[in-house]
Amino acid sequence: MKGNLIIISSPSGGGKGTLISEVLKTVSDIGYSVSYTTRERRHDEVDGRNYHFISINEFQKKLDDGDFLEHAKVHGNFYGTSIAQIEEITAEGKDVILEIDVQGAAEVRRKMPNAVAIFILPPSFDVLKARLTGRATEDLADLELRLSNSFGEVMQYKNFDYVVINDLLQVASRSLAAIIISERHRLDRQDDAIRDILNSFEVSKKHGTGE
Repeated sequence: MKGNLIIISSPSGGGKGTLISEVLKTVSDIGYSVSYTTRERRHDEVDGRNYHFISINEFQKKLDDGDFLEHAKVHGNFYGTSIAQIEEITAEGKDVILEIDVQGAAEVRRKMPNAVAIFILPPSFDVLKARLTGRATEDLADLELRLSNSFGEVMQYKNFDYVVINDLLQVASRSLAAIIISERHRLDRQDDAIRDILNSFEVSKKHGTGE
């Protein structure tokens, strides 16, 4: 059985990356799709773990070759999701988390309507601003752009299947993990397993072992 595609989105500074890190520690059989981006690597980021950092020319070549499930220009930089990476992880029966902006989430949902879409909502604008300011990874112009864009981004929550309010980290991470695990038990996602179990009952009946 193929794994589920889990879309996780939020405004910049919403804390989705931190929540995802917590979930990856506690939920088994789950992978993470590392996106490609043309933006500069931050001092605390590792190429290939946080993002694949590539040039605009390299990004364009991948786009021309059809390598991306979705791509978008966000805050002046390009981001893209590898089709091959997602297919490889889900083919192993693992869920895969896709951490993307609201533009990319909309594109993926159009192409893959069975994906599970989760929106991470900050508890307030003031908290979002404090988080963005506190991480000190953007210059003033970029910070103002991200804050300005956040007003439109938070209103996209209604296009998602679930909303997790990221106030207390441990509470929010447990909620996110619970959603992912519960989605694995949806009736329509267990057809093969259920069919095998029901077939075993028929086999037992034919051999006279059933009552």
